[in-house]
Amino acid sequence: MISIALIATCALCVCGLLLAEFYGLRSLKWVMKPAASTIFIVFALVSGAAETGYGMLILAGLILCFAGDVLLIPGGEKSFLAGMAAFALGHGAYIFAFAASADGISGHSLIAIAGMSAAAAIFLRQLWPHLAAFKWPVSGYSAIIALMVAASFSAAPDAHHAPYWQAAGGAVIFAISDLAVARDQFIAQNFFNRLWGLPLYYLGQMLIASSV
Repeated sequence: MISIALIATCALCVCGLLLAEFYGLRSLKWVMKPAASTIFIVFALVSGAAETGYGMLILAGLILCFAGDVLLIPGGEKSFLAGMAAFALGHGAYIFAFAASADGISGHSLIAIAGMSAAAAIFLRQLWPHLAAFKWPVSGYSAIIALMVAASFSAAPDAHHAPYWQAAGGAVIFAISDLAVARDQFIAQNFFNRLWGLPLYYLGQMLIASSV
């Protein structure tokens, strides 16, 4: 019941966040975004994150992503770079969690490495003319998230599940949601990017949190 209530509350907060984005309500955004991001941390704790090393690493990643969410609210280049750095560290924590729970590199992971490398290269090629001073930070971030997704396909915190599909599914959805952020930041700012990107982001984080 607690988990269902948290999922429902997160969904309501995301709806409130989308409302804030649509109407340009900065004060509402400052309430709804941290609230929604707090819920995926609480969800991980309720799911048992504090009970295992894997769970603690995932929890660290979620907290770093919470920081990234807050840092992105003000807008501007410095805030965006700081947010990107926080997310990169969060992805790093996820990578350590997935790697620590893996029993070697799986075939799924090798396929994911190839797929994510190709996807990152294609998307970077599209973004490159728009990146200006962000070319190398975005390239580095893309490499980290590609590695995070690939590592998730070898994660197996439960020996009966390899790969662990909540982790892998959440990682893939998280990576897709980042496309919306990149498009909004570097190509064209519009509500449509947030309309599909934000729900996917929170769905991905809740799936990763559930993997503990």
